[in-house]
Amino acid sequence: MSERKTEADSGSRSALAERPELLARVHAFGAANAHLVRDLVSLRAAQFDAGLAWVYFPEGRGGLGLPRGVQAEVDVVLADYGIPAPTIAGNPIGVGMAAPTLLAFASGEHCDRYLKRIFTGEDIWCQLFSEPSNGSDVAGVATRATRTAGGWIVNGQKVWTSFAHLASFGLLLVRTDPNLPKHRGLSYFVLDMSSPGVEVRPLFQISGDSQFNEVFLTDVFVPDDAMLGGVGDGWAVATATLMNERVALGGAGAQRMAEPLLSALDAAENSCSPVEFAVYQDQVARLWIESEAFVSTMERVARAAAAGEPGPEGSIGKLWGTEIQQRIAALELELTSRWCVGMPEGYPLTRSSPADYGGSPAKRYLRSRGFTIEGGTSEINRNIVGERVLGLPPDLRVDKNVPWNEIPR
Repeated sequence: MSERKTEADSGSRSALAERPELLARVHAFGAANAHLVRDLVSLRAAQFDAGLAWVYFPEGRGGLGLPRGVQAEVDVVLADYGIPAPTIAGNPIGVGMAAPTLLAFASGEHCDRYLKRIFTGEDIWCQLFSEPSNGSDVAGVATRATRTAGGWIVNGQKVWTSFAHLASFGLLLVRTDPNLPKHRGLSYFVLDMSSPGVEVRPLFQISGDSQFNEVFLTDVFVPDDAMLGGVGDGWAVATATLMNERVALGGAGAQRMAEPLLSALDAAENSCSPVEFAVYQDQVARLWIESEAFVSTMERVARAAAAGEPGPEGSIGKLWGTEIQQRIAALELELTSRWCVGMPEGYPLTRSSPADYGGSPAKRYLRSRGFTIEGGTSEINRNIVGERVLGLPPDLRVDKNVPWNEIPR
């Protein structure tokens, strides 16, 4: 048995040490299911049923109702059986945004239908918020839903929709009452992406990938039971989704930070002067320290989220983490390519899966340019931090209480 497992058994990981029945349960699961590592769908399904998917979710929903921090210790023990820790990489919107939103606002029937398949990766999800004229101003969405027998008819266009070409379901924010101020006339649905009238078109990126899409919705029928929250509750549900998104993006960034710099620095040692190398060493050290500080900050954000719904602190992680990643990608490119951004790989343009964030340093650099835009721009996140964390005066919002259909466009 590995040292990690011995440490967990001996109590150095306090959460499991205080819960011997849970520790025994984790060991039993690992021993019984290690043979499934080549069939991740079956393995994740068994993990969900055992309550070890997200231990901080309720029982019957993939969890055990425990503190969020226990999950990391569970994953360490399972790793000793060869069971890898789940990540959001394969289904980032499903795991990072859809699952917590469903848990907070969906019915038990919806949770039974969606949560397990999100964790197993059988259903990829997308997020249908941004529009051609409403990106950062999420509350200004113009996509309309009008009542019909048994549900709603949706017409409009969404854009910058990550992985819509792979998604089974989407988180859809629409306007159901244009006579109300923009924040109060919104409703929120789960959209079946195979519904008639849903058209997905690719948007190609400078990196050579196509993770983004534009989505056209033409007379799409959405049943009443697909609504999360009530009519007009869309802004509250969307806000919860966005806060979870920023925590998820920040947390994902914490896992893919400065590691590439080490090999890049080694490669640069033989291709630059001693003075240049000393400068690069200093730059790498600074970014490494900053990324480690970021990881610690995200751990604090995760603990805050465990105490309730994610708050504005997630914007700190999203803002800080994405900007660090851009600087890391730029330095890695300089160390390995001396600023040559030629792309011998990745072209012609290709469709991408959720996990396609890797590739060459040039590709990582080009992809990183979008980090500070997606999931809320740095400017928006600075506003959130300033207003809701630091308590600074808010921006002037002249349209806040004006009916949406009276706002000049």
